[in-house]
Amino acid sequence: MRQLDFMGKRRIAFAVSVLLAVIAIGALAFKGLNLGLDFTGGTLVEVRYEQAPALDDLRSKLGDEGFEDAQVQTFGTSNDILVRLQQTFDNDVGQRVVGILDSEANPVDLVRAEFVGAQVGDQLRDQSGMGMLLALAVVMVYVAFRFQYKFALGALISLGHDVVIILGIFALFGLDFDLTVLAAILAVIGYSLNDTIIVYDRIRENIRKSQIDDMAQIFNESINQTLARTMATSGTTLLVLLALFFLGGDMIHNFSIALILGIVAGTFSSVYVSAALLLVVKLERKDLIPAQKEDDEEEELP
Repeated sequence: MRQLDFMGKRRIAFAVSVLLAVIAIGALAFKGLNLGLDFTGGTLVEVRYEQAPALDDLRSKLGDEGFEDAQVQTFGTSNDILVRLQQTFDNDVGQRVVGILDSEANPVDLVRAEFVGAQVGDQLRDQSGMGMLLALAVVMVYVAFRFQYKFALGALISLGHDVVIILGIFALFGLDFDLTVLAAILAVIGYSLNDTIIVYDRIRENIRKSQIDDMAQIFNESINQTLARTMATSGTTLLVLLALFFLGGDMIHNFSIALILGIVAGTFSSVYVSAALLLVVKLERKDLIPAQKEDDEEEELP
């Protein structure tokens, strides 16, 4: 079977990665994340209809009554509707929303109305960011301990690459960023790390077994040997995530988007970022196979 020359295309891949990263960072800097109710604070109202309503009509009714920023989505079934309001209103906000949405043709009942304070949102934002940084730091220490510090550097940049691209796409398109998306990003870190570790394991093994010093050739052989496993894992995972995206409902819509982006970015980065960067940092055989110490003491002649 003909092997693919991944390392021969690494400069093109680097250019694509840098371009995507620049766009993502620019979107984060100039547009910022569209933080959800979990982070900004506000009001959440759940109502239940007798018949499934048209969401666009509900948004229009709420907008006409002063709730311009209201987010309306199904919750579980098409009859259950979740309304997210960025502002915190008085205790009667649930009844006000029901009064706006109710009609004789399709009556609506209030299920619950909850409030999230801004202080809670600030704590979630700060703690989630710290948790993500801590996860990356632990990953770097683990890879450095298991392999070598050059591997740790490649793994860290690869994981950062995946996270920045996901955050950038959410900022660029104004997608709602809430705790489910944050959970998806943390899951992507674990998935991408697993993929990277498998490639690194094979690279280390082939360096130790091979008699050649051409690192690019060894990397190509290693990636091709793990390619079938990588594609099978990524492919089956994507099938499940696509099912969640199309059939899972609005509540996990952005969650599935973040995971889909993460699987694609993670598969790409495990080859063209984490592995290819080992050539940039000049990984050599002696980094994994220490030279044997020569005996400085000469044998005494009788």
